[in-house]
Amino acid sequence: MLSQYIANGLQAGSITALIGIGFLIIYRTSGFFHFAQGIILTLSAYSVFFLLATGQLNLPLISIIFAILFIYGFGLLMEASIFQPLRGRGASGTTLLIASLGIYIVIQNSISLLFGDDTLSFRWWSVKPGLPLLGARFTTPQIAIILCSWVILVLTWVFIRYSKIGKRIKAVANDPTLARMVGIDVERIYLWAMGLGSALGGIAGILIACDTDIMPTMGMNPFMMGMVAAIIGGNTIWGTAAGALLLGMAKHIGIIWIPTRWQDAITFIILLGFLLFRPQGFSGKRKRKAAV
Repeated sequence: MLSQYIANGLQAGSITALIGIGFLIIYRTSGFFHFAQGIILTLSAYSVFFLLATGQLNLPLISIIFAILFIYGFGLLMEASIFQPLRGRGASGTTLLIASLGIYIVIQNSISLLFGDDTLSFRWWSVKPGLPLLGARFTTPQIAIILCSWVILVLTWVFIRYSKIGKRIKAVANDPTLARMVGIDVERIYLWAMGLGSALGGIAGILIACDTDIMPTMGMNPFMMGMVAAIIGGNTIWGTAAGALLLGMAKHIGIIWIPTRWQDAITFIILLGFLLFRPQGFSGKRKRKAAV
């Protein structure tokens, strides 16, 4: 039984890692909590549902690719039409956060109006017994979700570390003023970061929908998990991945001893513990004060 809880925790942690890294890229680069990332998860799942249900693209894989591209473009549109004009007017991080929260509310209500509040699904495969592995049973979608999450995570790390755009994203995240002084187009990097972070969130939303059903409110809890993973991970990609695995394992193993309704409370107990005893997170370094 314990091995099955570990398997479920691995799946949850893998998706949370994608969400957390998408949030981290936007937060570190743009400098504000992008709450609309939560609705990006929902919007991507409903995009796939729309394409399949209406017969616009009756090929699941092609529908998923189009949905991810749509979410990437939607991220660019948000940045270009809302956040960049606000920055141009000298808006603070708090103002950007409130604008992001407003986007979340508007899109969530729009989805409810268009699709209703009922639970929907776009599963196109038949349900089969899980495959036995190390004492647990993994269904084919679970295996696909875990593998897809970690492949995309590694590719994202490679892109950020070695590509020209990735290095510029890191430069802007470290010091946007200095990056501007050395000739980096900071506004363009904001676009790249928002597009990449949105795409990662969109992929995570589709993976969640492949495992469960979809509803207009499906995005907020996974987004909060990803945000916590980024915080306790120390604002690095691999730290966020470690934080996501910790949260996934803690939530699913924890229900052995406590009721399921307390799963979300476990996440924030862990967050409080890190804030109190290791605020720099897994991979962060404690700041030292210089004595004069």
